[in-house]
Amino acid sequence: MAKVRKATARDWISGARLQTLPLAIAPIALGTAAAYVLPHEDAGPGWHWFRAILCLVVALSLQIAVNFANDYSDGIRGTDKHRVGPRRLTASGAAKPRTVFAVALVFFGIAAIAGLIIVIRTQQWWLLAIGAVAIVAAYFYTGGKRPYGYFGLGELFVFVFFGIVATAGTTFVLAGTVTLESWLSAVAIGLIACAVLMVNNIRDIEQDKLAGKRTLAVLIGNRASRIVFGVLLLAPFGILSFFTLFYANAYLVYFALLAAIPAVGITISAKTSAELIVALRLSALVALVYGLGLGWAIAF
Repeated sequence: MAKVRKATARDWISGARLQTLPLAIAPIALGTAAAYVLPHEDAGPGWHWFRAILCLVVALSLQIAVNFANDYSDGIRGTDKHRVGPRRLTASGAAKPRTVFAVALVFFGIAAIAGLIIVIRTQQWWLLAIGAVAIVAAYFYTGGKRPYGYFGLGELFVFVFFGIVATAGTTFVLAGTVTLESWLSAVAIGLIACAVLMVNNIRDIEQDKLAGKRTLAVLIGNRASRIVFGVLLLAPFGILSFFTLFYANAYLVYFALLAAIPAVGITISAKTSAELIVALRLSALVALVYGLGLGWAIAF
């Protein structure tokens, strides 16, 4: 038996899956922008820079925690034995399962602490329930005896929490209200996040079938999944047309199509996992450009 190389610092950074972090950054940028344009003074209703940073910490920490929790849960369940993507810490034996789980708990803890500070500063105590549900949902995506990510519900979780909750929640935390801009941009970025998850699952569709992991891609099939991916990634540009009516620079966000269209084309025609990884990275880039670009257009 070949000796397994122990995880290095680079492996742990890779385990955090930095390419997925745009999915955490984009909704916070959009939610902050929607709050910023409301009537405000430096410390007024629409702008609280410290709260905005806390929202970003919550989103980033939850995203990293989910990535490590997935590594742990899929690894101990044996799902990643069939994996063709980048190696996982648990499944490869590079790190002990309990160590990977502990790292996930650390990031869940960071998210919880930042969320608690938000609650204390806003005095909106009901937000504790939202935060608790978000953490529980993040873990049980692939964790527990009946993970919902194994029953085709992953995209729904991503849309709700990394679209609606993250974007509208940020606006509410900063301004005490949620505007039409916030709701629409939440739907748009939620759809892009779903597209990122979909193309990732298309890459693993055959391996997930073998492992009994019934993602949405497995349930609807390879061809349909590729079409759905294209719809999810391009639909937000239809929503963008609303913003171009009211914000002079919003049209510039259409430059994100320079990444979106190739991502769709690659996904439709891809024959190898390497091609789908390229599409995944392009899709994450779309999320970042769309979120930061539209956020800038709204705010300035």
